[in-house]
Amino acid sequence: MSNRYPFPDLNDLPEDIRARIFEVQEKAGFIPNVFLAFARRPAEWRAFFAYHDALMLKEEGSLTKGEREMIVTVTSAANQCLYCVVAHGAIVRIYEKKPLLADQLAVNYRKAQISPRQRAMLDFAMKVSERSHEIEDADFAALHAHGFDDEDLWDIAAITAFFGLSNRMASFAGMQPNPEFYLMGRVPKDKAAARA
Repeated sequence: MSNRYPFPDLNDLPEDIRARIFEVQEKAGFIPNVFLAFARRPAEWRAFFAYHDALMLKEEGSLTKGEREMIVTVTSAANQCLYCVVAHGAIVRIYEKKPLLADQLAVNYRKAQISPRQRAMLDFAMKVSERSHEIEDADFAALHAHGFDDEDLWDIAAITAFFGLSNRMASFAGMQPNPEFYLMGRVPKDKAAARA
């Protein structure tokens, strides 16, 4: 399967979007397809990435960047979103410096080599993803026991919900992971570039 919607020409994009895409390309060495797929609608692109950055790049709270990516990987696997599992799994491998972790998380996070705190976080994220109407005070208490506060729970829920949107749009649009994602965090960057 391929993308159902053609990517826009970079030259036709508004300057602010082009600048951000080139910034990402400079850092990653390639342009992740999500940046091009959503660019077909500039207003939605700006809103999507503003919310993405507010959730995933924030410094406040007790969630690490790696834990934020774990939430995305696990809930995206539950939603069967190939793009997000592969892309965010790659980021998990890099942030956590554990080449096997993303695969464990995507297949069955309950058997992954993670801490009890991270397991509780992912249990909560899965409940938000699959049964948010069943969230109750006891769920908050269980996470408080692991040192999370109410703002951390908001972050877990918001990341889960935001990527639920992203998963559905990526799957609907036929968005495919960039080949580079598969090797990230598995082999050294210079060897990965040679294989791509």
